[in-house]
Amino acid sequence: MSQRFQRLELDGEKKTSSPSQLSGQLNLQSDLHDAAYWMHQADGHRRHGRFEEALRDYSRGVEQDRSVVRGWVGQIQMLIAMEEYPEAELWARKALELFRGHADLSAARAQALCRRGDITQAQAACDAAIGTAGISSYPWTVRGELMLSLRDPVEEYCFDKAVQIDTDWLVLIEIAGIYIFYRRHAKALSYCRRAVQKTGDHPYCWFRQGECELAMGLNDAARLSFKQCLDLEPKNMRARKMLEELQNKGWHPFGWLRRK
Repeated sequence: MSQRFQRLELDGEKKTSSPSQLSGQLNLQSDLHDAAYWMHQADGHRRHGRFEEALRDYSRGVEQDRSVVRGWVGQIQMLIAMEEYPEAELWARKALELFRGHADLSAARAQALCRRGDITQAQAACDAAIGTAGISSYPWTVRGELMLSLRDPVEEYCFDKAVQIDTDWLVLIEIAGIYIFYRRHAKALSYCRRAVQKTGDHPYCWFRQGECELAMGLNDAARLSFKQCLDLEPKNMRARKMLEELQNKGWHPFGWLRRK
């Protein structure tokens, strides 16, 4: 278990700390704002691909109001994005003790389990989420990932269902992120392009599009995507680094994409 979580208390009689407390990152100024403020801040970071910062602020929101389920779900989703799968699954279980049967929390646990390779439990958790009335797009997104991990073509139906439920461009980009994880960059690129068409003024869409293009050897297209990202967000250091590396002679286009 990572250092961030090594002080977690599992005794039900003890107060469970949030991820930000466990990492020693709690900002005392968080007491000056309510949960809604921190949810807004976290969502903003998420829409720029800043997962660590989003995790921190979702945690602050939960610290202010433990009843904000979206904060719990957001924490778990950011842990998954950061590849902290055991911790994500642990927090999903803890959250489900407070909000039994909540569809998004069940889906979050299913996604963490899927990333850990526990497909049987992941399918059970996802089935529970899908079976809940009035669900959000997230359980369908997770169902799509499960199908993708099993190489079942029904994945596309599940992802399409998610996009129908929620037309936010972030749903498209997060589906693209799933395809990137499974090294299906052509599929990911199609979702990135749809997101860019929907909201061409957001740097994260262009950055993700550049990632896909780069992985596919479309260096000229990737260069244009990263430049557009920087035009919209000049301080985006990741895009700047990718652009600089593209311009370096002899740079290998796939080395930075290798997963741990």
